[in-house]
Amino acid sequence: MFPAGGSSLVEVLVSLLLLALGLLGASILQLNSLRARHESALLSAGVQLAAGMAERMRANSVLMHGPDTGNPYLNVAYTAADGAEAGGGAPDCLGVAACSAAELAQFDIAEWQQRLHAALPGARLRICRDTSAWDAVGQGLQWACSGGKGAPIVIKLGWRGRLPDGSPAENAAGESLPRLAFQLGGGGA
Repeated sequence: MFPAGGSSLVEVLVSLLLLALGLLGASILQLNSLRARHESALLSAGVQLAAGMAERMRANSVLMHGPDTGNPYLNVAYTAADGAEAGGGAPDCLGVAACSAAELAQFDIAEWQQRLHAALPGARLRICRDTSAWDAVGQGLQWACSGGKGAPIVIKLGWRGRLPDGSPAENAAGESLPRLAFQLGGGGA
C-alpha cells in the first residue's frame, strides 16, 4: 500500500485538473470583463461625440429653426469606410473672416466626421428626423428614418462592435447596427 502521509498520483492529477479548470474560468471572466470595458469606453465616447454635435447644432440655431431643406445638419450620413479623408470640404473662414451659418454647419460636420473616424472603429452616423427610433419593440435601433416635418431630430451613431455573446453587432445585410440615438428637443419644426 501507499504511505499514509503521501498523495497518490491520481489525487495529484485531479488537483491539477481542478486548478486548470479554475484558471480557465478566471481567464474567460477576464476576457469578458475586458470586452465589456471596451464596449463601455466606445459607448461613452459615442455619447460625448453625439452630445457635442447636439450642442453645436443648438448653438447654430438659426439653421435648426428653419425649414428642413435649408438645414445642412439634416440627412447627414457618414460611414468611416467612405471617409478615409473625413473632413474634406470644410470652409476655411474660421479665424480669418466670419462664417455664415451654413459654412459653420459644414465646418461642424467635417470636424465631427474626423473625430468619429478617430474615436470609433468603423464609425457610422446618420442625422435625420425620426419618430420610430424607439417604436420598434424588440427590433433595436435601425438606420432607416421615418422623416416627417413634426418628427424630432435624431443623431444615430454606430460602430463595429460585438454583442454580449461575442457575435458581431450587425443586421442581416452585414451592416453595423446603431449603438445609440441622441434626440434633439421634442420634435416640431
